Amino acid sequence: MFAKVYQKHFVAVLTPIYDRVEAEQFFFLILENDYQMRRIDWALMTDFALDEAQLTRWNFLLQSLSAQVPIQYLLGKTEFFGLTFEVSSSVLIPRPETEELVQWILSEAEHLENPTILDIGTGSGCIPITLAKNLPKAQVSAIDISEDALQMARKNARINQVSVAFIQQDILQTEKLNNTYNIIVSNPPYVRELEKAEIRPNVLEHEPHLALFVPDDDPLKFYRKIAELALVHLQPKGLLFFEINQYLGMQTIQLLLEIGFESIELRKDLYGNDRMIRSVKP
Repeated sequence: MFAKVYQKHFVAVLTPIYDRVEAEQFFFLILENDYQMRRIDWALMTDFALDEAQLTRWNFLLQSLSAQVPIQYLLGKTEFFGLTFEVSSSVLIPRPETEELVQWILSEAEHLENPTILDIGTGSGCIPITLAKNLPKAQVSAIDISEDALQMARKNARINQVSVAFIQQDILQTEKLNNTYNIIVSNPPYVRELEKAEIRPNVLEHEPHLALFVPDDDPLKFYRKIAELALVHLQPKGLLFFEINQYLGMQTIQLLLEIGFESIELRKDLYGNDRMIRSVKP
C-alpha cells in the first residue's frame, strides 16, 4: 500500500475518536519518529510503498490509538520545554501547563546565585531536569515514591546531560527532608475521584492512577504535607511552587495561609484555568 493512501485510511479510522487535526498530528508524529520525515518532506515526496513490516507497525499503532493508548507511550518519548523525555506507563505524560510552571520558577530563580531546588513527586523528571538544564549552577534533587518512575527519571537526566539527585521516598510518610532549599516545587496528585468523569479515556485508562487521584474527602493532603515540610526546610524567603487542581485554588491558598506562608500568588494556565501557586516562607 502506498503511504499516502494509508494516511487517508489512518485519519479516517481515528476521526470518530479524535478530531481530524489531532488524528493528522498523530500521523506526522509517527512519520517523524519512524522515518525522520517532517511535514515539508512529506508534502514534497512522491508516493512510496509500505513494505509488510512497515504496514504491520502502522496497523499496530493505529489499533493502539483507536484504543486511546497515548501516542507518547507508543513512541516512548515526548518533548517538554524543548527537551526530549522518555516516558512509559509508569509515569505521567508531561503537560504544557507544567511547562508554564517551570517557566515561572526559572524567572524567579534568575536572581539566585547557587539555588538549591527540590521537586516532590517527580515522575518522568521533567521538572527538575528542565530546571537543572536551564540553571547550571543549581543543586537539584527530586523525590518519588515509585522506583519505576525514578528509573525513568534517571535515564532522562542522562539523556539531557544534567545532574539531579533522585531519592525514593513516600512524602506522606516523611518526617523531615534531607536538606534546606531555596525552592521546593511539586505537581502532586490532585484529581478528585468525583472528577473522573471529566478525564479523557486516554488518561484514565492508561496513565498511572497513583500520580493522578486523591480522595474526595481530603483532596489537599499532599499539599498540606508538602507545605508543612517546606515551612521547616525552605530557607527564609524560600519559594514553594505547586501545580494545583483548577477547582481548588482558593482552598489551596487558604491552606498555605493557615500553615504560615505569605505573598501567595495564584496564576492561570494557557487554558484560563487556575493552575499554579507560588508562596513565600516568612
